[in-house]
Amino acid sequence: MVSRVLFGLVALALPGLSLAQDNRKVSVADCSFANDPAEFLSRSSRARHAASQRTLKVAPSLARTKAVAATKRNFIDEEILSKLQKLNVAAAPLSSDEEFLRRIYLDLTGRIPGPEQVRAFLADTNADKRDVVIDKLLGSQEFTERWTMWMGDLLQNTSTLTTAAINRGPAGRNAFQSYLKDSVSADKSLKTLAVEVVSASGNIYETATGAANFPLGASTSMGPDQDTYDTMLAKTTAAFLGISAYDCLLCHNGRGHLTLVSSWGASQTRMSALQMAAFFSRMTFAAASSPARSFTVSDSSANGYNLNTNSGNRPDRNPIGTVSVVKPMYRDATDAPSGEWRQAFAQAMVADPMFARNMANRVWKQIFGLGLVDPVDSLDPARLDPANPPPDSVGLQATHPELLEKLAIEFSKGDFKLRAFVKTLVQSSAYQLSSRYEGEWKEEYVDLFARRIARRMEAEEVHDAVTKSTGILGDYALQGTSDRAVWAMQLPELTEPQADPPANNFLNTFLRGDRDTQGRSQSGSIQQQLLLMNDAFVGNRLKVTRSPRLQGIAKLDKNEDVVEEAYLTFLSRKPTAAEREVGVVFLSKASNRDTAIEDLAWMCINKTEFLFSY
Repeated sequence: MVSRVLFGLVALALPGLSLAQDNRKVSVADCSFANDPAEFLSRSSRARHAASQRTLKVAPSLARTKAVAATKRNFIDEEILSKLQKLNVAAAPLSSDEEFLRRIYLDLTGRIPGPEQVRAFLADTNADKRDVVIDKLLGSQEFTERWTMWMGDLLQNTSTLTTAAINRGPAGRNAFQSYLKDSVSADKSLKTLAVEVVSASGNIYETATGAANFPLGASTSMGPDQDTYDTMLAKTTAAFLGISAYDCLLCHNGRGHLTLVSSWGASQTRMSALQMAAFFSRMTFAAASSPARSFTVSDSSANGYNLNTNSGNRPDRNPIGTVSVVKPMYRDATDAPSGEWRQAFAQAMVADPMFARNMANRVWKQIFGLGLVDPVDSLDPARLDPANPPPDSVGLQATHPELLEKLAIEFSKGDFKLRAFVKTLVQSSAYQLSSRYEGEWKEEYVDLFARRIARRMEAEEVHDAVTKSTGILGDYALQGTSDRAVWAMQLPELTEPQADPPANNFLNTFLRGDRDTQGRSQSGSIQQQLLLMNDAFVGNRLKVTRSPRLQGIAKLDKNEDVVEEAYLTFLSRKPTAAEREVGVVFLSKASNRDTAIEDLAWMCINKTEFLFSY
């Protein structure tokens, strides 16, 4: 789609079969890449720089503990730690128990641990206690909710999309949310889920056919049906193969500027992309008589991808000689199938090596803070296989290409079960390294994963950390359902809770995006700091008269215990000796003890580390 092309640009035609689209040039005004090529060419370096800066921001605030060297626990450590040794780069020590517990709670469930969990974990002397808590969290309802949010982001579960001809509405969104939540809860294979959502049919409002909301999300306004087929391909390959270049190839051949961003894409033609989009040319949407305002997704038996357009969102589709209808052909040159074309595409997609690489890389990024290839939708099929490397002048794309292949194999061998794969990641010493780094830090060490890469908590995590630490949960009405959410991580969409503007504004300020034109961002801002310092959403919860947590703290007789409980509650760790001393002196001099406790809680929430998974 010209207006939404990720790498859109006018390219030179390759010899051989191609569409005669060059009579209608893609203008610079419509072309994202040609307008600002640096925006795309520097994405990877900007991701690494941001990761390093986040880590450097929070690391100085972390308490020093006894340094314990990491040992190799699985194949991930063999790759990460061995490469560090080979390059003579020191690895950070293992995280302390306090660091680990807060990190694993946030990464697996999106919530901080309570003081009771921290105390119990610190008191536990069992050598396998980290593995025990990992298993506990993997089996929790909170894990389901946190990773349902992740799936909703990946598959763009929204009520409306700016380019949609048909929108899901709240009822469709809720049905899709239920499908995703049930899938994560049941530990459904991500391979099965991918096939289901790509080939789904049925009414979008029915929970049993909620997966049909994914193809409906491809409906494209202001253009012919072919625009919808193209959008379905672009969304599907970006999400499930990590290849966003199809959004460019659907407008023109790849030769030319795509050479700068994708060796594979530079060798592709527009026709090859349209042959992929043709798999979706029998997909139809029809208004249903019941439920009211709903739609049914189905497949016809006769439609095809016709080369007969001169309007819409992409360049003209003109016949090539006697060829006026494009037949489906997968990117590995598999012949056009018989029967259900979308089902055939889905099966070819999950058998494609890119599916395993993409899903492994996406989950890795969520857990480790930076993808082995980052951005995660920029995978270049020609530069990933270490057994078939590209020319030296180009080089492999992944920072650890052998590791990415091993992760893809591991995910595939485990039938793409999310919990088992996440467990493999978080049990590694590479995951459990500290954010602290004892030696000289260089930004290029980010690619080596020499330390824990800190991430600013996502908006929902910040919200839920504030509400959990104070004991004052939300109670949010949701559009299209009588269900209510008490945690932000339970919200079905990034525009909710629309019925609570203060909470909505708080979440938006922490840059949660909209699953449409704006992605999530870990960037900080002055406004975020002002909210934590002054906003009523936080301030009203930091009152002893209102907060059950602060009321419990206020009942403690000793000021030493008050300080410790406050740190455990808000920061998931005990105070250092210096912090304890300052806190005790502050409380002992206070004329109003409750007010002083509120000030202590405010100070904890406004410490840099509160906002980070480190």
